[in-house]
Amino acid sequence: MAQLYFVQSAEVLFLKRQMGMMPRILSANLNKLEYAGYVEIPKEFIERKTRTALVLTRKGRAAFKEYRKKVKQFVEKLSE
Repeated sequence: MAQLYFVQSAEVLFLKRQMGMMPRILSANLNKLEYAGYVEIPKEFIERKTRTALVLTRKGRAAFKEYRKKVKQFVEKLSE
């Protein structure tokens, strides 16, 4: 979700390369995120090839923002 937080959308192939994940693991994680309503996975055809993109939903953006907030609070407590 961190990869999607700063962009409008990203292609699955790009994310796979960026994260170095195996396709099966990435697919399983994306399915969980889609089921939770955090991402949408629109597919389109360009020159007879499927292009699969990922879009962070409002719910996903809010969840990631809350996650960042909690991580920041946790790190600040460690430094006390």
